Amino acid sequence: MSLGLIGRKLGVSQVFADNGEVIPVTVIEAGPCVVVQKKTQNKDGYNALQVGFLEREEKKTNRPLKGHFAKEGTKAFAVLKEFTLPDVEGYQSGQEIKVDIFSAGELVDVIGTSKGKGFAGGVKRWGFRGGPATHGSMFHRAPGSVGASAYPSRVLKGKRLPGHLGNAQVTVKNLQVVDVRSERNLILIKGAVPGARRSIVLIKKQ
Repeated sequence: MSLGLIGRKLGVSQVFADNGEVIPVTVIEAGPCVVVQKKTQNKDGYNALQVGFLEREEKKTNRPLKGHFAKEGTKAFAVLKEFTLPDVEGYQSGQEIKVDIFSAGELVDVIGTSKGKGFAGGVKRWGFRGGPATHGSMFHRAPGSVGASAYPSRVLKGKRLPGHLGNAQVTVKNLQVVDVRSERNLILIKGAVPGARRSIVLIKKQ
C-alpha cells in the first residue's frame, strides 16, 4: 500500500560514485503520471489512485475508455494502473505525479514483465543438470523420469517440466535509487530490472 509511478525502461548504463566506484544502473522514464480516478473506501470499498501514463489520441481509444476519461475530465492514456493507498484525500483527478516523489538512496520495488523466451526445456528453464555428454550416452538434456509406474503412477502437480519461459510478471524488491533527474523525468535504479527495452514497469515506494 504505497504510492508509485508508471515508467518506461529506456536501457542500462553506468554512473560513477564520488569515490570512483562504477555503479551499473537501469534508466527509467518515470511519469509524469496523471491521476485519472480516485477510489475511496465509502464508494469502492478501498482507497486507491488510478493513474495514467503516455497520452494517447482519442481515435485510438475504445468507447468505454473514452467515457471513463470524459467522466473524470482527463486526457486519454495508453497505460492505466492502480496504487492502493491508506488515504487518498490529498489527491484530485487531473493531478500530476512526478518523479520527484523519489529521492536518491531510497529503496523501491520494481514490477515488470520479463522477456519472453518461448518454449524451453528443463535445462534452460529450471537449470537441470542433464545427463553425461559423452561415452555413448543417449540422455543429454531430457527431463528424465517424471512419474514412477508403481507409485504414484502419475505426474505430481507442480512438477518442473519443459514449457513456456518468460513473459511473466516479475517483482524485484529493495532496489536502490541512485539518482533522480526531474528535469527529464528520469530515475536511475541500481542494477537490473525486469523487462525489455521500452517496456512498461511500475516503481513503488516502500
